[in-house]
Amino acid sequence: MSDATTLFNTDFLNLPLMAAAGLLLASTVAAVFSVRLGFSFLLVFLVGGMLAGEDGPGGMKFDDHRLSFVVGNIALAVILMDGGLRTRFATFRTGLQPSLWLATVGVLVCAAVTGAAAHWLLDLPWPMALLMGAIVGSTDAAAVFSLLKTSGVRLNERIEATLEIESGMNDPMAVFLTLALVGLVLATASTEGVPATGWSLALHWLEALALQFGLGLVLGVAVGFGLAALLNWLRAHSHPAAGVVGLVLLSAGLLLFAACGWLGGSGFLAVYVAGVLVGNRARKAVLPAMSIMDGYAWLAQAGMFLLLGLLATPTEVLRTLWPALGVSAVLMLVARPLSVWLCLAPLRYPVQEMAFISWVGLRGAVPIVLAVFPMMAGLPGAQVFFNVAFVVVLSSLLLQGASIAWAATRLQVALPAEEDEAGMRHILGDFELDAQLALAPLCAFYGLPAPAQSSQRTGDWMTEQLHRPPVVGDTLPIGHATLCVRRVDAEGRIETVGLRLHAGDDGDAA
Repeated sequence: MSDATTLFNTDFLNLPLMAAAGLLLASTVAAVFSVRLGFSFLLVFLVGGMLAGEDGPGGMKFDDHRLSFVVGNIALAVILMDGGLRTRFATFRTGLQPSLWLATVGVLVCAAVTGAAAHWLLDLPWPMALLMGAIVGSTDAAAVFSLLKTSGVRLNERIEATLEIESGMNDPMAVFLTLALVGLVLATASTEGVPATGWSLALHWLEALALQFGLGLVLGVAVGFGLAALLNWLRAHSHPAAGVVGLVLLSAGLLLFAACGWLGGSGFLAVYVAGVLVGNRARKAVLPAMSIMDGYAWLAQAGMFLLLGLLATPTEVLRTLWPALGVSAVLMLVARPLSVWLCLAPLRYPVQEMAFISWVGLRGAVPIVLAVFPMMAGLPGAQVFFNVAFVVVLSSLLLQGASIAWAATRLQVALPAEEDEAGMRHILGDFELDAQLALAPLCAFYGLPAPAQSSQRTGDWMTEQLHRPPVVGDTLPIGHATLCVRRVDAEGRIETVGLRLHAGDDGDAA
């Protein structure tokens, strides 16, 4: 009997599974309570992994970078698929153009400025310093999607769309920059050297960038249309259970991610684009499975952050703590605000909105996953990339993630809840008017100075003066009053306008 028991001993499964499940359970419960205290849900999983690691009370030794890389990429694919499914076409009206600028030029500016800080603070050669900037240069979809879900803050459509679409689209640029600079560092260190001229190197990078983005976009669109058609057909003919639909979405997203990467394209871009198309073209078929996809995304985030926390060795991280904090400060206070201002100021974004978008440029698992690239490539001193990326992520989640509600209130970009009548009146005005009303009689009735274009309808005049797609919460001063956008239709036209009279002027207006 004892021999049989020994033969069929499954402790090799039970003990690791018990440890992993217990760690996940404890971290999840702690994360639920952490949200009440204002901390990011994901921060608890990252810290939980550190506590379970070899320098923490758990004492678990884990240094499998390849496994971390695999799990991180799979998790990001699931998160981006879920984020794409929740992105409505209507949000592209206000968020697509600024997000494209932030996901391309913004990432480049962040990488360059942060790289300069890394060169100065860490005494890294320029290629390695720029590689450091590329690793931490993009916002993280997992962190942003999670934060917007759990913060309880209601943002206007322009801010929310910009943050969500940017975080879903900037990973491909960060991955491309990281791979290109890893190749440059390896080529510089080898006897073969770099390509003959700067022009040939630039041309090579442009070709690679075109392949990554072009193939990712084409495959994402093709699979998105095809998967949407399949789900609509299944709904019409077999009425699959929500769990089956969720499994189809998950497996199709992972298949697309892997196939696109194998062909040389950006799997991150492909899976996000496909998710957007499926979520909009097969909305009724997908809707029952959204809670299941949400569960997949949360599991992916939790597992990824726990594993990355396990991979970190605090004693190693402490060796570069102060320079890493300096890099993080430059990224949060200089690089990100500068990139946001360069990209959004020409689009007439209000200063408060640019400041908020700058502060909510969260760094999450993506920089840590990208920091594994140099380690897998065998770059000398590659551990410093992981250590700095870990400090950047930890400080971002701790400072930026915990202060989103405070920042939104402080910068006056938060909208009140729809059931908060007093708050709605305070922000959107005491009087609600039809946007089709001509501006001239409105100005005459309230004693307001009539603009030169007062023959226009009020909504048309506001749209023209804003110089940007209007969203609920946009305001324009006019004399001793403020006009506020209260409701916008699906085509982006203002439907109703709020009027707020300045304090002490009610009698004059009457």
